[in-house]
Amino acid sequence: MGDLAINGDSAIALAWKQIDPDVCAAYPITPQTIIVERFSDYVNDGDVSTEFVCVESEHSALTVCTASGSAGARTFTATSSQGLAYMWEMLPITSAMRVPLVMAVANRTVSGPINIQNDHGDVMSARDTGWLSIFAENVQEAYDCAIMAPRMAEHPDVQLPILVNLDGFILTHAIERMTPLEDAVVKEFVGEFKPFMPLLDYKNPVSHGLMDGPEFYIEHKYQLVQAMENAVPVIEQVFEDYGKLTGRKYNMVEQYMCDDAEYVAVVLGSAYGTMKAAVDELRAKGIKAGVCMPRVFRPWPAKALAKILDGKKAVAVMDKHLSVGAYGPLYPEVTACLEACKKAPKAYDFVFGLGGKDTRVSELEVVYEKIASGKAKIVNYLGVEE
Repeated sequence: MGDLAINGDSAIALAWKQIDPDVCAAYPITPQTIIVERFSDYVNDGDVSTEFVCVESEHSALTVCTASGSAGARTFTATSSQGLAYMWEMLPITSAMRVPLVMAVANRTVSGPINIQNDHGDVMSARDTGWLSIFAENVQEAYDCAIMAPRMAEHPDVQLPILVNLDGFILTHAIERMTPLEDAVVKEFVGEFKPFMPLLDYKNPVSHGLMDGPEFYIEHKYQLVQAMENAVPVIEQVFEDYGKLTGRKYNMVEQYMCDDAEYVAVVLGSAYGTMKAAVDELRAKGIKAGVCMPRVFRPWPAKALAKILDGKKAVAVMDKHLSVGAYGPLYPEVTACLEACKKAPKAYDFVFGLGGKDTRVSELEVVYEKIASGKAKIVNYLGVEE
């Protein structure tokens, strides 16, 4: 299969087609709609054997997916913004039931005010629900992550659902050049779904989802902690296997020009590419700048990130979401991991890009200049007139 000019949503749908899941239940919402529209075309044309369930809401979509995954069916879904918010009640239930389904999230701001553009308000609101979570910088990575995701979620040492994040409109609707794999290669890499413990087995009926009292609730929640810890070597192995297969190497934390950098930014998603352009401009001016992106947000790659940031003079944490009354949600995650550094840098929080507000390379250069001069506040809001 040759290179394609394709948008991120269609790339996700293509990966799903090549995997051919057993069940897909979804409800359309901008900017995710193209994923399920395109995949429904594959279903209609007989290109996949998937049972496609059209539901009346996102809450129903995740409920159907949780049930089908519990029955031992490889299950996929997709959503965005208010759709993920509508699913929220089911998110911790799905993870607690250890259903390894895959959900693509076209990241979009959560209203209000009403806005359909990109930020990370949706996925950050789901960060504590027990789901694995990985981010893509571009269309190629969105496709690759969609293929790797089932291997991560379905591993018997993990058995957790996973969110595959791609920035709304910036990736979902932008057409980029992408190199897909052959169908047979994807099939072999992902492998046959072998449910570790299908819950809905009529031959061996059990009760599930019962009331869990104070004596055991924390014990069962702690099992999710252990599963997240188990996921780290599993994810690393999937990255290694995929790199050998494709030549495209992935890491828990991606980094650009960080080895000798004095000032480093930490960012998620498509903005990683824009930050790299800012780094190039600053390097040309003699400023030792670097940038890194946690490819994996859950489990949080604290050790890998601390290793990169150790000894730096300052770090700018770029938050595409705002925790009103506190910091951006990425900032405390980064500052906590700095405890493992022998020489921890000073950390500054920069809230940017909310509601799709464009952030230019020149503005990102100023971020580095501010943390280098010490003129930055602890929490900074790009694009706000104070």
